[in-house]
Amino acid sequence: MRLLLAQLAPEPGEFSLNVERVGETVRAAHVDIAVFPELFLSGYRVGDRFHRLALHEDDATTEALRTIARGSNTTVVVGAPVASTERKGEIHNAVLAVLPSEEVFIQVKRYLPTFGPFEEGVLFTATDSSRPVAIGPHPVGLEVCYDVFFPEVSRQLALAGAELLIVVSAAPVTSRRLFDRLLPARAIENAFPVVYVNRVGVEDGVVFGGGSGAWDARGEPLTITPVTSVRALPDETLGVVEIDPTESARWRPFRPVLRDIASRPGVPAPLSL
Repeated sequence: MRLLLAQLAPEPGEFSLNVERVGETVRAAHVDIAVFPELFLSGYRVGDRFHRLALHEDDATTEALRTIARGSNTTVVVGAPVASTERKGEIHNAVLAVLPSEEVFIQVKRYLPTFGPFEEGVLFTATDSSRPVAIGPHPVGLEVCYDVFFPEVSRQLALAGAELLIVVSAAPVTSRRLFDRLLPARAIENAFPVVYVNRVGVEDGVVFGGGSGAWDARGEPLTITPVTSVRALPDETLGVVEIDPTESARWRPFRPVLRDIASRPGVPAPLSL
């Protein structure tokens, strides 16, 4: 499975330009999954504009993403603000997986930071559950940035059968060393590969840190091959990594953490070990 790590900077508040950038990048990359950062479609520091920009079911932006995924036969994973379907007026910080079949899967961010430069708890509504999305024959878990700091999120996805974890992020440069430590830990404790895509650029004084990468089921870094055939600005990078989703099934018997935790009362049994 070939994944594109699109470590790019969005145009704040410019949905049409950012969707156009997604399409241009995906069509040139020729990959199975293309991953873009947290809130890439809107930008991160746009304040009250999130309410105007939030995606609604079957709106023009969602249809454009479907067209990109279908036409390139690529699953597009991208962060965006999404309007709540349950509570009118509320919005979510979410990651979308748009499949070539045109199915759209939405995973809402579970933990919203409200410290330092972050105001997410004021702007967004969180969720309390995660479930994998089937990309081809493989269940894939999705997380958004700060969720990585809570190991129960990754564990819930692993116990539900996820064979790969994809994390999209808009983390500042000051947090980079923390993600460098946490991401391989999530891979080790759940015995699945982890792919992380963080944005770059500056918005409203916040410098975003990049540091995108991938780790195998043992927490070892995977080789990322630079992509030069796609347009990128000076601070941006694009790279492709090869992931074997079946690696988790091969590795878990040697480090049976999921089997052992599933034996405890009240914990659902893993779908595969």
